[in-house]
Amino acid sequence: MPLKPRPQPPPRPDAAGIRHRLHTIIFEADTFAGRLFDLALIGCILASVLVVMLDSVPSMQLRHGRLFLVLEWAFTLMFTLEYLLRLFCIGRPLRYALSFYGVVDLLSIVPTYLSLLLPGSQYLLTIRVLRILRIFRVMKLVQYVGEAEHLVRALRASGKKITVFLFAIGSLVIIFGSLIYLIEGEKAGFGNLFEACYYAIVTLSTVGYGDLTPQTPLGKAISALIMILGYSIIAVPTGIVSVELAQARKLKISTQVCPDCSAEGHDPDAAFCKYCGSRL
Repeated sequence: MPLKPRPQPPPRPDAAGIRHRLHTIIFEADTFAGRLFDLALIGCILASVLVVMLDSVPSMQLRHGRLFLVLEWAFTLMFTLEYLLRLFCIGRPLRYALSFYGVVDLLSIVPTYLSLLLPGSQYLLTIRVLRILRIFRVMKLVQYVGEAEHLVRALRASGKKITVFLFAIGSLVIIFGSLIYLIEGEKAGFGNLFEACYYAIVTLSTVGYGDLTPQTPLGKAISALIMILGYSIIAVPTGIVSVELAQARKLKISTQVCPDCSAEGHDPDAAFCKYCGSRL
């Protein structure tokens, strides 16, 4: 009588398969599981920020302080686990850790642990609200992601011009600060060149705190000149960026995330990452 073959146990998923599955759930919003994960994550982020804000109200803290503490640590431990899983399922975890989202994810959990040494630092947890930026991918608002990339390209293209502009502003601040210091002196409250340059910055930016004011007619005339000059140069950086925005070419991009370097902003028909060459 032939022996029946013994049933074989199902194959165990290897590490690569687990990482791929986790990456699909955590980083991609194209699948049902990934979309559900991102929506749940956004809900937890909003809830954790609300807990931190309520904890800052003295009456609420007095009545529900222990509950807020428990919820705060629960959210922090959950976000810590999520951060470690993100590092695990990425081929280059260091690159993700140094990216914008990676830094925000890390900063969203550090204040709670830091509060063990520095009481009160837990209120910095409101930085978690920056993680809501992931909603652009979750809700498939690709056009907004594209506009953000468009703005970033324009800012990068105008970086050198803005740098030259800032150096020119710095030179004007030093020159006007020196003139005000020589004309007004310590009698008017300008004790040193640093305070005079501070006054020049406040006046040039048209803020005008009023803690330092010139007393002599010549000092007032120079201050008026600084204010008029401030109004005339406010539009300069705006014009520089506007020109770059008008000249920049709008590109359609997808929400696909590279499983190796976690880079985004790929073309809709891209099969490989344009930053590291990995298959998407």
